[in-house]
Amino acid sequence: MAFQKAVKGTILVGGGALATVLGLSQFTHYRRKQVNLAYVEAAECVSEPVNREPPSREAQIMSLQNTSEFDILVIGGGATGSGCALDAVTRGYTGLKTALVERDDFSSGTSSRSTKLIHGGVRYLQKAIMKLDIEQYRMVKEALHERANLLEIAPHLSAPLPIMLPIYKWWQLPYYWVGIKLYDLVAGSNCLKSSYVLSKSRALEHFPMLQKDKLVGAIVYYDGQHNDARMNLAIALTAARYGAATANYMEVVSLLKKTDPQTGTERVSGARCKDVLTGQEFDVRAKCVINATGPFTDSVRKMDNKDAAAICQPSAGVHIVMPGYYSPESMGLLDPATSDGRVIFFLPWQKMTIAGTTDTPTDITNHPIPSEEDINFILNEVRNYLSCDVEVRRGDVLAAWSGIRPLVTDPKSADTQSISRNHVVDVSESGLITIAGGKWTTYRSMAEDTINAAIKTHNLKAGPSRTVGLFLQGGKDWSPTLYIRLVQDYGLESEVAQHLATTYGDKAFEVAKMASVTGKRWPVVGVRLVSEFPYIEAEVKYGIKEYACTAVDMISRRTRLAFLNVQAAEEALPRIVELMGRELNWDDYKKEEELETAKKFLYYEMGYKSRSEQLTDRSEISLMPSDIDRYKKRFHKFDEDQKGFITIVDVQRVLESINIQMDENTLHEILNEVDLNKNGQVELNEFLQLMSAIQKGRVSGSRLAILMKTAEENLDRRVTIPVDRSCGGL
Repeated sequence: MAFQKAVKGTILVGGGALATVLGLSQFTHYRRKQVNLAYVEAAECVSEPVNREPPSREAQIMSLQNTSEFDILVIGGGATGSGCALDAVTRGYTGLKTALVERDDFSSGTSSRSTKLIHGGVRYLQKAIMKLDIEQYRMVKEALHERANLLEIAPHLSAPLPIMLPIYKWWQLPYYWVGIKLYDLVAGSNCLKSSYVLSKSRALEHFPMLQKDKLVGAIVYYDGQHNDARMNLAIALTAARYGAATANYMEVVSLLKKTDPQTGTERVSGARCKDVLTGQEFDVRAKCVINATGPFTDSVRKMDNKDAAAICQPSAGVHIVMPGYYSPESMGLLDPATSDGRVIFFLPWQKMTIAGTTDTPTDITNHPIPSEEDINFILNEVRNYLSCDVEVRRGDVLAAWSGIRPLVTDPKSADTQSISRNHVVDVSESGLITIAGGKWTTYRSMAEDTINAAIKTHNLKAGPSRTVGLFLQGGKDWSPTLYIRLVQDYGLESEVAQHLATTYGDKAFEVAKMASVTGKRWPVVGVRLVSEFPYIEAEVKYGIKEYACTAVDMISRRTRLAFLNVQAAEEALPRIVELMGRELNWDDYKKEEELETAKKFLYYEMGYKSRSEQLTDRSEISLMPSDIDRYKKRFHKFDEDQKGFITIVDVQRVLESINIQMDENTLHEILNEVDLNKNGQVELNEFLQLMSAIQKGRVSGSRLAILMKTAEENLDRRVTIPVDRSCGGL
């Protein structure tokens, strides 16, 4: 009864606010519909893509070199830069002649290291209402429109996701209910599904691992979720199909300038580019140059004008990935007020659980590293919301990464110290156009604003933007049942088929055609790169067609292995390098270089270093005396000779005695994980350090610990029968 009264009371609490926002929301929605008529009109007269498939990287570089002058040159291959290229090349009947260059790989920076949400921003709406901030309201409204569009144009890469907001105090129920209902209301016709209230018992049914003490109930609302790196790549590939000359690993070393004959002033007229893979340099000329480099915005601005004031204020956001059992398969969680006032999301993603993010000032770097402090902060916040029955262990962090969010100040604003809540389009005196700030969800509208500014500033001839409703690569002929055809037509495992369908969309058939025969009765084709993930070898070959040039490209952005499990990614690396080497004609030296570079990437940027430091030769042994005795007995079942250490030979002997077969290379890998001083053997002290770290939750899933426990249990079950009772002997 009290629960129902609280819900009913919210109608009175929020009535005035609802009415106010309703009027503003409906007016804005009306204006949006009028603008959309122009979009539809423009879209009807635009031709199909120039290329059925994106041209090869070599062909794209030839286009960059041989084109006398482009209309638009975009610097930066993240979501915003790729969005700018797609917007420009699809304008009007023929589009603008467009080029895009990226120093690293497409989506190698912030765009692949997000929270994976497509959202308007509940917290921004809260601030907009509490502070009567019309700018934040417009940003939320715009983001909600863009959310709906992105879910429509890339249905294979995105989907609505219900997110639970648990309530632990009665007074919070009406407060948050009003806020979430306003979020639905502002979305208008773009509302994915209506939010709803759950009782305590229903909340625990949906999210059984939730902390139940003092739980009042929960509110569930809907936002979108996507595969961010693949989404970014789809935008870039679509731009390439429409005729944009796009090239990754193409660094801008300087800007070109020429004197305007009418004004006598210097104008930016292109860029000097360097192929990072070959070292070749050449000029790319363009009427307009767009700086869409995210955190590196100021470095390009200073190429134009060395005295340009810095406008980027970088902030690091760390995320961690944990096993899928930490969250329901189709329900996320929002912590709206952490211990230090931040917001933490706890979301299912790719059958794992992603948690984040932090928000701390940082230096700009090409290789951001997640700190142990930030990882532990997220873990502590997760512990606050999960049941005490669920032990949140440091060892369950399978991957961790840091992304640099490029917060910006508006150089045209009177208050240059104030961070802009929205994106900023700036035009320098020499005509360089900079797009900065904003968020992943609004990449398309940011690109539209940028190209509009380019057309106006440089007197380019082009029609209106037509990217609303324009399908991205793989989206047009995708359907939720497409994976069934992959299973039936090619003999793929159902899990693999679903993965291919939700990664490549209608292009999944091309990947399936390249899949290797397994030699088994089932599946017929589709050799996996690593057993516990649905990635197959054919994706490596297809990834090269998608401009993958390095092993890092493959494990982090063509597949998402590095973001899901660093150990699994490391396990798959040798085969990935072998397959890429075969396709790209790498010699042995190049293969070894790629392998080491990828391992370094996993170690520093994807949290492997932080994970490995949970067990070192300096780790303390904090065990009860009874536990020490128990683990010593287990150890001595392998160390029969009382040497004080065990080797591969000792482990093989015990395994053979209980009829378990394991190849020597695998055993070597297993022992190497615990061999802290790297002398080829596991000493008693190292084993006790391992068991202590496991008890504290710093290490989980140790293959040696599980193997030794299993072997001990098997040995203990073998009871020796005395001769006088065995019916034997004479």
